[in-house]
Amino acid sequence: MANKLVEYIKESKAELKKVVWPTKPQVRNHTIMVIGISLAVAAFLGAVDLGLNKLLELFVY
Repeated sequence: MANKLVEYIKESKAELKKVVWPTKPQVRNHTIMVIGISLAVAAFLGAVDLGLNKLLELFVY
């Protein structure tokens, strides 16, 4: 059991050495992009919600 654990840790370490990690500017740019897209989606859904709410008010009241 311990042998398998040691082998797993060694293989994991070897795999992590193969990973190409993003640079700080890439991380910053992708973070800004995710925040921007999230805000855009939130604004769109807010506008759709407001529009549907106003449309529903026309029929209900």
